[in-house]
Amino acid sequence: MTNHYHAVFVLTIAVIGMVGAAVVPRSLLTPGDTNVPMNLTADIVLRDGYYLEQHQVTTADGYILTMFRIPGSPANPVRQGKNVAFLMHGLLSSSADYVISGPGRALAYLLVDAGYDVWLGNARGNTNSRRHIFHDPDARSTNFWDFSWHEIGYFDLPAMIDYTLAYTGHTSLHYAGHSQGTTSFFVMASTRPDYNKKIRSMHALAPVAFMSNLRSPFVRAFAPFVNQLEWIMSMLGVNEFLPSNEMMILGGQRLCEDESPFQEVCANVLFLIGGFNSPQLNRTMIPALLENAPAGASVNQLVHYAQGYNSGRFRQYDFGLTLNLIRYGSVRPPDYPLHRVTAPVALHFSDNDWLAAVSDVRELHSHLSNSIGLFRVSDPRWNHLDFVWGIDANTFLYERVISFMDRFN
Repeated sequence: MTNHYHAVFVLTIAVIGMVGAAVVPRSLLTPGDTNVPMNLTADIVLRDGYYLEQHQVTTADGYILTMFRIPGSPANPVRQGKNVAFLMHGLLSSSADYVISGPGRALAYLLVDAGYDVWLGNARGNTNSRRHIFHDPDARSTNFWDFSWHEIGYFDLPAMIDYTLAYTGHTSLHYAGHSQGTTSFFVMASTRPDYNKKIRSMHALAPVAFMSNLRSPFVRAFAPFVNQLEWIMSMLGVNEFLPSNEMMILGGQRLCEDESPFQEVCANVLFLIGGFNSPQLNRTMIPALLENAPAGASVNQLVHYAQGYNSGRFRQYDFGLTLNLIRYGSVRPPDYPLHRVTAPVALHFSDNDWLAAVSDVRELHSHLSNSIGLFRVSDPRWNHLDFVWGIDANTFLYERVISFMDRFN
């Protein structure tokens, strides 16, 4: 690319980024509205009787992300000045994680009912954020999918947080993330430390950074062969992992619905990912969960996690010796400088989490300079997915999260 075209490209991105971040009034959607975007999160929120706004923001590298705002409900009217809570989903998931359990149970609704202005983020590449100013996610080119969770932390979170603060007129907000939503936060807060002052409190639900001791059989089987699998996927032109499509959703829902002889198989697949805890999984909800997840992700996101498991370190993406020298100036990728994370962080963990092992969470805690503390979920069977889908997440976890947020207002 010549210097001339490079300058044009950078200028275009800058202009679009400013437009994307501009505060533009959005019409408030209310229960009963017929002009509703075709979207799972929107459908659920309006069905459940809460107000909704849909917003879009363009990142500095050209990805167009969708956010949802739940500013109130008929029982809790919209008003200016509410404290802001921003919620970020995990790998292969979406904003629907925080509403799918319904009123009285889902974290987003509990926060709205407690008087918060709630914003739900969506990372690049999931069903709500499959757009770019230049690149097509469905094209054979790899350009759209050339990212891992590093870029989600470095570009997506800052863009969404800046937009949210500009729109609401606040200078800081509360952040809660699950799984990858914690990983990407630690990327942002360590590599762009100026964002720490924009976080009143951060609540890491099943935090994932160090991964040496995870117990998930899927990851343990896949990780040792990550380099070979990455090469095979590249040769086959496969850049997106588990893209969501209508046929897969309908097939999965039919297999996993009530009265299906395969419903318990569906439950066990979920348990094999994050740990077994049968009493906390609402089996009737499994078809709805399958409409939400998998919501799509890049192959590189999974490769980056596998690299972390293999190395035992929380560090940037390993491109191989030659590209590492070009990008980082060293043969190995640099560790994330966690000492630069100064936002108040609460680490919420459990004994039966197969992806966020207790010892790995404690390792993360030892690197943080301003941790609120380590908080164990009291149910010894609580698993990785219970943090967002558990039947009793409101009593085991969310009441404590909201209490901490209130304390930091």
